[in-house]
Amino acid sequence: MQRQMQIEMQRVKLGRTGLEVSAVGLGCGGHSRLGMAAGKDEAHATRVVEAALDLGIDFIDTARAYGTEAAVGKAIRGKRDRVVLSTKALPAGASGLLGQSELRDSIERSLERLGTDYIDVFHLHGVVVEHYRHCVDVLLPELERAKAAGKVRFVGITERFGTDTAHEMLKVALPDDRFDVIMVGHNLINPSARRSVFPITRKNDVGTLIMFAVRRALTTPDLAREVVTALIERGAVDARRVDARDPLGFVTAHPGVKSLTEAAYRFCRHEPGAHVILTGTGSVEHLRENVESILAPKLPSEITARLAEIFGGVDSVSGD
Repeated sequence: MQRQMQIEMQRVKLGRTGLEVSAVGLGCGGHSRLGMAAGKDEAHATRVVEAALDLGIDFIDTARAYGTEAAVGKAIRGKRDRVVLSTKALPAGASGLLGQSELRDSIERSLERLGTDYIDVFHLHGVVVEHYRHCVDVLLPELERAKAAGKVRFVGITERFGTDTAHEMLKVALPDDRFDVIMVGHNLINPSARRSVFPITRKNDVGTLIMFAVRRALTTPDLAREVVTALIERGAVDARRVDARDPLGFVTAHPGVKSLTEAAYRFCRHEPGAHVILTGTGSVEHLRENVESILAPKLPSEITARLAEIFGGVDSVSGD
């Protein structure tokens, strides 16, 4: 008989939005896109979202670029009042910078695909430093008009952590304090948000969504060795403090840790300043495992202390 442990979802307040949401958020993009990246159909993606709701997850993050808004819309039909929806629009594309009318159209299309008349958090998606001023001067006024019309409740901004591993865009955006919610990359081999992001979000009560908690370097030993070797060569990690052959072996060797994936989620969940930990998957069983990991207790202090000693100064990798 398959084990089905009852999960008691933890709740958090998403900063100054005042929204009470699940500490686990379902990310509908990333490498899986609810399984659609691996060839699964929309019906499968819808079932993954439905499973998330059954597990107590009520924060759902999608985006126009992910191609999963329609699947989310089908899953939440008749349950809209139980869900906090987050979606996004890219401020730039192949044809150049997004204009106000194009953003307005993007919001309308998202509303249609999601089957709702309002979006709880609408983000400007994957913003880089060079596009930040355009976002503020051109796109933010349009988002404010959408708020006034009742189509958007709160506005957010997400970084492009894969290339902006030191949070340069957020270092510019956060002092402006124009956004209610941010999405930020944070994990145990690049905890730099601890220094440059969370002190400001905590001061200004900005809601935080954590992405990149688990990436390939945290699930693939060969890649972990490769990443740490490169960090040592660049002087970002002290070779004397780490076993380059198995740089994260001390984490999984601890009797209080089930796996590196579990440890990575626990690391993010208990970071001061982190609100919702996003997890993406194309498998219902995998989703359940991830939820259990995120809701597990803090990592043992000796592990977090050693991680800080080794990776505390790293800001140049994303884990991918």
